[in-house]
Amino acid sequence: MAFSLAAHADPILGAGSTFAAPVIHHWSRQYEAARTEGGDYTSPDWRVDYEPVGSLAGIMRLAQPEVDFAATDAPLSAEELHKRGLTQFPIVMGGIVLVANIEGIGGGELRLSGPVIADIYLGKVTKWSDPAIKALNPEVALPDAAIEVLHREDGSGSTLAFTSFLAKASPEWAQKIGAATLVEWPRGKGEKGTGGLANLAAATENSIAYLEYGQVVRLGLPYAALQNHAGAFVQPAAESFQAGLEAFAWDSATGSLGVTTGPTGEKAYPMTVVTYAVVPKDRGMGRIHRVLDLFRLAFRHGGDEASALGYVPVPPALAEKVEAYWTANLGSVNN
Repeated sequence: MAFSLAAHADPILGAGSTFAAPVIHHWSRQYEAARTEGGDYTSPDWRVDYEPVGSLAGIMRLAQPEVDFAATDAPLSAEELHKRGLTQFPIVMGGIVLVANIEGIGGGELRLSGPVIADIYLGKVTKWSDPAIKALNPEVALPDAAIEVLHREDGSGSTLAFTSFLAKASPEWAQKIGAATLVEWPRGKGEKGTGGLANLAAATENSIAYLEYGQVVRLGLPYAALQNHAGAFVQPAAESFQAGLEAFAWDSATGSLGVTTGPTGEKAYPMTVVTYAVVPKDRGMGRIHRVLDLFRLAFRHGGDEASALGYVPVPPALAEKVEAYWTANLGSVNN
């Protein structure tokens, strides 16, 4: 790959989604390796410094003029993009998994539905032996133990995906709590970041938590199969995430795929996530082109890394639409 971008004195600076942090860090190393073209010489401007502070904090960091992009799992509206002079586009996809850390119950053995999960987080279902959970799991030996409810305490796109899923499943949740990156939780213990919540879930017996799929797989945490819109209980996997994402169409006006919870396919996982890069238009074309250069490389050569980490790469057909969107909104990048 040839590069013809002007040199800069500083690395590309990004901040935001903890969901996408592992794959962004991999792409960052890949980008630096590609820029050095196998040589020994490197430069600060060939590095990517990415800070996983959560989707909401990442968007807020864009107010700092040195930040080149934010990564968010909660796409911005067309109105907000226009008002703030921003543009956004998808960079990776995946799913949110319900972890149930119950001794003796392995990954995928427990079944949960949206209404039951909402009642757990509302405090209406407080024990794993509750009849509502037993009805979904007649052959599973559930303990008569209190459910330890865990959640994110920082503004998070994962929280938006999870609360959107609950709001669609439970009118009470929709009315009392709603769906947002940051909500007032009725009960439970909070932790910052995907990694922090994952470690807390691993250390807390009889806990329930919502986490990024790749993190769950890497830590070997036990997860639940979720009931989808068609009534089927679906295991989290790349195939079921992809099936859940296929129903959502690219919107060239906002650079997004819209809301990605509640897909209707029988094989579709019901809680999928798309991470977006958000780029300010006032950073200067040299800086903007470096960000696009990073994600062009990720689209073309970073799919294997994304898949290995438990994500769904942006499909080639969508990547072509995204690159056309760059040309229309930000100018093209040299190949």
